[in-house]
This record gives sequence, C-alpha cells and structure tokens, in this order.
Amino acid sequence: MTFAKVSSTPLMRRFIPALIAACVLAIAGVLAWQSLTAQVAGERGIAPLTSSTDIEVGDLKVDVIGKNSDDARKKGWRAAQRLGWKKLGGPSIGDSQLESMVSAVVIESEQIGPRRYIATLGVIFDRSRAGRSLGASGRRTRSAPMLLLPVLESGGVNTMFEMRNPWQRVWAEYQSGASAINYVRPSGANGDSLLLTFGQTGRRSRTWWRNILDQFEAADVLVPVAKLQRQWPGGPIEGEFTARYGPDNRYLDSFKLTADNEEGLTAMLVQARGRFNDIYAKALSDGLLKPDATLNFGGGSADPAIQRLIALGRQILANERAAAAAERAAATREAEPTPTPTPTATAAVVASYVVQFATPDAPSVDAALSGVRGTAGVRGVATSSIAIGGTSVMRVSYAGTLPELAAALRSRGFAVNEGTTGLGISR
Repeated sequence: MTFAKVSSTPLMRRFIPALIAACVLAIAGVLAWQSLTAQVAGERGIAPLTSSTDIEVGDLKVDVIGKNSDDARKKGWRAAQRLGWKKLGGPSIGDSQLESMVSAVVIESEQIGPRRYIATLGVIFDRSRAGRSLGASGRRTRSAPMLLLPVLESGGVNTMFEMRNPWQRVWAEYQSGASAINYVRPSGANGDSLLLTFGQTGRRSRTWWRNILDQFEAADVLVPVAKLQRQWPGGPIEGEFTARYGPDNRYLDSFKLTADNEEGLTAMLVQARGRFNDIYAKALSDGLLKPDATLNFGGGSADPAIQRLIALGRQILANERAAAAAERAAATREAEPTPTPTPTATAAVVASYVVQFATPDAPSVDAALSGVRGTAGVRGVATSSIAIGGTSVMRVSYAGTLPELAAALRSRGFAVNEGTTGLGISR
C-alpha cells in the first residue's frame, strides 16, 4: 500500500496564522468585556431622593409609653412632630393642625416593645402649609448646580461610587430641597462608578472636568470627605470630616465627630451631613462658593496661572501703548509755536529717568504704574522689564530734574531711594 504525501500550499501557510490571530483577538475581546462588565455590575448605585422644597428636621429622639405597641408608636410620632416644630421655632399650635402640616415621618432608628417605643425620627413639614407660620414662605437664594462627590476613607482605602457605602447612602437619602445649595447627586450606578472615582478629585485638567460637569449639568463640584477610624471591632468610631470644593480640591473647613459603636455610625454621618451643608451654605453667603471661571473658557486646557500671566501681559502692553501715545502727544504740544512772542517763563525740560519698583505680585505692577502716572509733572510711563516677585523697571518722562521727581513721588506716598542716574521706589 502506498501513501500520498500532502504538501502545504502557500495559501494554507497564510491562512492558518491568520485564523489563530483571529481566535486570540476574539478571546481577548470576550475577556475584556467580562472584565468591564464586572467593574460596572453588582450593587453599586443608590438612587438619590427626589428633592423638594419641604422642610426636614432630623435627629429627633423620643421615648414614650402607650397602651400597646401601636399606641406607643403613634405617641412617639406625635412627640417627634412637636419636637421638630419646636426646633424650627414655630408658634404654639394644636396637634391636629400640626399633623396637617407634616408630609412624612422618617424613621432613622426605632425599638418597639409591648408598650414602649424608643426611636430617632425625622419629620418633613410641607413648606406651603408651614411656611407662613415659620416666616419661610418667601423666595430663597440657591447656588448654581454643584456636583456632589462624597469621599469615604476607611481602613486606608478611599472610595466614592466603586461600592455602596454608608457615606454615599446618607447623601442619597438627604432631602436637599430646603438647602441653599443646589446639589447634583449621582446615583453611582452603571458607568458612574468608572467615571467618578476618588482619583478624579486629584485631577486638574479643566477639559476633563468640563466634560464631567456637562454630563451631569453642573457648574462646579463639592467634595465632602469622611475619614473613619475604628478604635477596635465593635468599639468607638472617630470621624474626621473635611469640606472641599472646586476642580483644584480647595479646602473650606473641617471638624471631628465620634460614634460609640457601629449602631451609632449612621447618626454620626447624618449629623456630619448637616454640618457640611452649613459649611457650604456659609461659603455661599460669603461669596466663596461660586463656579470656577476657568471651567467656562472656550476650548483648550490652559493652566489658570498661564491665563493670569497672559492677562497681565496684555495689560502691560496696553499701558505701554498708552504711555507712548502720551509721550507723542506731549512732544507734539512742545513742538507747536507759542502764541506769545516773548514768553514770561521758561518751560521745564522733559527728561526720561529710570525708576525701579518692587513687584511682589501682579496687582502691584498696575498699582505702581498708576501711582507714578498720576504724579504731577509726569508726562509718560513705560515699563522696560517686568519681574513678578522681584524688581521691575520703568522709564518715566518727567518735566523736571531727578530730585524734583523724587520729591513728587514722595508726596504720592512712595518710599524713594535716589541714585545718580535713577530712582528706586516702594510702598
């Protein structure tokens, strides 16, 4: 029996490697898809409560006794309503009228016994009904939409929306309609956990931030940071809270709170949330909490410091052009013939002098130039060199001698050092 020898053709030698490469790419694509799905799948998002203008009062502790468990619970809720109304500073009214103003009762924690009810509750009052009695029915000033990125640091790990955590839940359950801050709260579901991470708070690229803020229709960003340290399992929990804001992660304020154990953690975080809201509201009233202007430029991701230098350079150029125009105008006036054939006084000779001036920052440049330009006898001012944080140089056209110029500058409030060929001035 004879066997025929099968030889590989050039076409087969090209086809087999291509087939292997295609299989490898297909397997890699499947693995990448599974990895991406694993990063966004699972229990990640916590949908925030719909904001309303109702008035919420929380952390109301009640301890009452009734005929049975239901009666005790009803008494506890009525007591919480009275406590919340008193906390808001409302006038004395009956229970039936007070109940008509309550929109909802929020159960923060509760213990129900056969005849006893112990709970920490929150009460939400309808603003349209309670506003007149409280004097809070007028229009309220609110901030621009602020993207909220709550950061939780626990066990040396910083998380935001990568997984569900109590700090994210506290903010998701916040009824923020009555706040002066217009919070934009992401749910953290789907792609939010990939886009909004703790690393994002350290970015400085305005283009990157602008893309994120546009996606959530926000004007700026708020970053409340909660750092938790557990003393021992089941023991006290120390919380260090820091309020930051803006694309540069600027510091506003900080404070510390302590919870006795894990059962008190939620109450501590709710209290911290209220403190954060007060900090941001105060910053808004003080004019600190306003959208960063560098987030609204049209195109490019120029550094803010570079933009300030560009603006300074344009201002200096404009000042030099104005000084040159003033010198030309002065020269034209001097060249014109005098109307009287025999002048009674000799006109002062206009000379150019070198003046050095200290410029610790950009505003000091304009201050020095405007101060010298307003000195009597000065016909023109032009900068020769600018050194922010050092000493800059200007040339001053003055109708008079160098000592006369020094005296004139002293009368303007400058400290003057006279040299043989120039002056040095400072404030």
